[in-house]
Amino acid sequence: MPYSKFLLPLFLLLFSSHLHSQTINKNLTKLSFEDLKELYWKNENKSAKQLPYANAYLNKAKSENKPVERARGYFLLSLLSENEKAIVYLDSAIFYTKELSDPKFPAYAYSGKGHIYKKQFKYKEAIDNFLIAENIAKKNNPDLYYETKFTIAALKSEELGEVKEALVLYKECYNYYNDKKVRSTNYSYPYQLVLFGLADAYKALSISDSATYYNKKGFIETKATNNQLLNALFTLNEGANLIFKRKFGEALDSINNALPKVIHYKDKGNTLAGYYYTGKAYAGLNNKKEAIKNFIKVDSLYNVTKRITPEFMSGYPYLISYFKNNNDKVNQLKYLTKYMYIDSILQNNYKELTKKLNIEYDTPNLMQEKENLIKSLKINNTKSYWSIGFLIFIVLLMAGFSIYQYKLKKSYRSRFEKIMQQSDEKIELNNKLEEIGVFEENKSKTDTIGINEDIINQILKKLTDFETSKGFLDSNITIQTISESFDTNNKYVSKIVNIYKEKTFIQYINELRIEHALTCLKQDHKLRKYTIQALAIEFGFNNAESFSAAFHKKTGIKPTYFLKQLEENNK
Repeated sequence: MPYSKFLLPLFLLLFSSHLHSQTINKNLTKLSFEDLKELYWKNENKSAKQLPYANAYLNKAKSENKPVERARGYFLLSLLSENEKAIVYLDSAIFYTKELSDPKFPAYAYSGKGHIYKKQFKYKEAIDNFLIAENIAKKNNPDLYYETKFTIAALKSEELGEVKEALVLYKECYNYYNDKKVRSTNYSYPYQLVLFGLADAYKALSISDSATYYNKKGFIETKATNNQLLNALFTLNEGANLIFKRKFGEALDSINNALPKVIHYKDKGNTLAGYYYTGKAYAGLNNKKEAIKNFIKVDSLYNVTKRITPEFMSGYPYLISYFKNNNDKVNQLKYLTKYMYIDSILQNNYKELTKKLNIEYDTPNLMQEKENLIKSLKINNTKSYWSIGFLIFIVLLMAGFSIYQYKLKKSYRSRFEKIMQQSDEKIELNNKLEEIGVFEENKSKTDTIGINEDIINQILKKLTDFETSKGFLDSNITIQTISESFDTNNKYVSKIVNIYKEKTFIQYINELRIEHALTCLKQDHKLRKYTIQALAIEFGFNNAESFSAAFHKKTGIKPTYFLKQLEENNK
C-alpha cells in the first residue's frame, strides 16, 4: 500500500525543531538563526510568508561566513521550489558543507535531492542520493541514517517491487528503534512507519501472520500517540491482509471502518488502495456488482492522480472479463486499452510488471482479443471507425514492438558471441598492447598535460600495478583514495587517466571491473549461480543497478542475458 507520501514529512520532521509561538514584527536583520528558522516553520504551507525568512537566513549566513547555516538557508529555499530549481539549491548546500563533519549537512541535502528525483520517477538517481546521505549520516547521525535507510526500503518495496530486499532494511530500522522511546515526539512517527513497512512487506510476500502481528502492533502505537491517519492505515492494511487469508467478510469490516478516515485526510493513494481491496473482497464473495463498482472507482481515481502501482493492477483483468461475459464490447475495449497503457507507463518507470501481466492476462491473449474486438465492432457498429483505427494503430504498434524485440534479441546474441570469441588471453594481450600504444602515442601530450614526464611514468606504472593486483575490486575506491595510495594528488591521476586511458576515472574503474567480471563468469560456473546483487558486490559495485548499467555500457547486453546464454551454451 502507498506510504511514500509520509517519507518527505518524516524527513522534514528530522530537519525542523519543535516550534514555539512568536510574533514576526521584528527587523529580520536583527533576528538570530534560530528565530528565523522558527518563523519559517511557523508559517509552514504558506510559501509566500516563508520566503522572506529563508532569504534572510541565507543572507545572514553569507555575511557571517557560516557554511553550515548557509547550507541550511539553501535547504530552506529548496523546500519552496520545484524540480531543477530545488536541485540547484541543494547542490549549493552540498558544495558549502561537503568537506565538513556536520551531523546534518550535507546529508540532508543529498536526502532532499533523493526525494525530488523520486517524485520525477528517476529512481536510480533517487537511490544514489539516498545512499550518499545514508553513508554520511552513518558516521555522526544515527537517526538520519535509519530514516534514510527506511526511505530506501520504501522506494524499493513500493516503487520497484523489490519487497524481499526492502524487508531486510525494515528489520534493521525496527531493531534500531526498539532501543528508543518509541512513543516520544522524536521517535513515534518514524517507528510507526517502520511497523507499517514491515506489515505491508509481509502482506506482499503472503506471510499473513507476520503482517497481522505488525498491523496490530502499529494500531496500538498509533492509538497511543493519537496518529489518526496512520491508525486508519493499519486497519486498512489488515483488511487487505485478511483478503489473502480469504476472510472476505472480516476484510470488508476493517476496510469500511478505515476508508472514511483515509478519505477525510485526503490521502488519495490509500483511498485508491481502499477501493481496490473493497473490490477484491466483494469479488471473493462473488458479489460482482459491488466488485465492479469499486474497481471502476480505482480507475477513476487513477485518472485524477495518474499514479498506480502493480499492487492494484489486477482490477483491470476483472473488469475486462466482466464486460466480455456481458457482451459489453465498448467497456471491454476501454479497460483493455487502459490496462495495456498503464502497463507501458509502469515499464517506462522501471516497474517490473511483466511477470504479473503474463500470469494474470497473457499478452498474446490480449493481442488476439483486441483483433477479435476490432472485427466484432466493425461488423456491429459502423460508427466506430475512429475507435477501430485507433485499435489497428495499437496492433501495428505492438507488432512493431515485437519486431523490435526480435531484432534486439538477435543483436544481443551477436554481441554475446563476439564476447565469447575473445579468449581471456586475447583480452589481456589487447589490454597490454593498448597500454604500450598509449605510452608511445601520447608522448607528445606530455608537454600539453602540464605534468612532469617522470611523474607521468610513475603514475602509469602504479596504474598498471593497480590493474594487475585488481585493486579496482574495492567498492570504496575513489580517485581520492587511489591518489593517496600513489602518494600524489587526484588532479594528476584524473588528467593522466583522461589522456592516457582516454576515459574518465569512473569509466576506467568500471571497465576494469566488467572485463574482470567477463573473464570470471566465463571460467567459474559457480559464480553464475549468484544473484545480480551478489555479483555486483563481488566485482566491486555497490548495488545491482550500477553493475548492470556498467555491464550494458561495456558489452551492449545485460548481465542477466549474458548469464542465461552462458548456461544455455553449457547445456
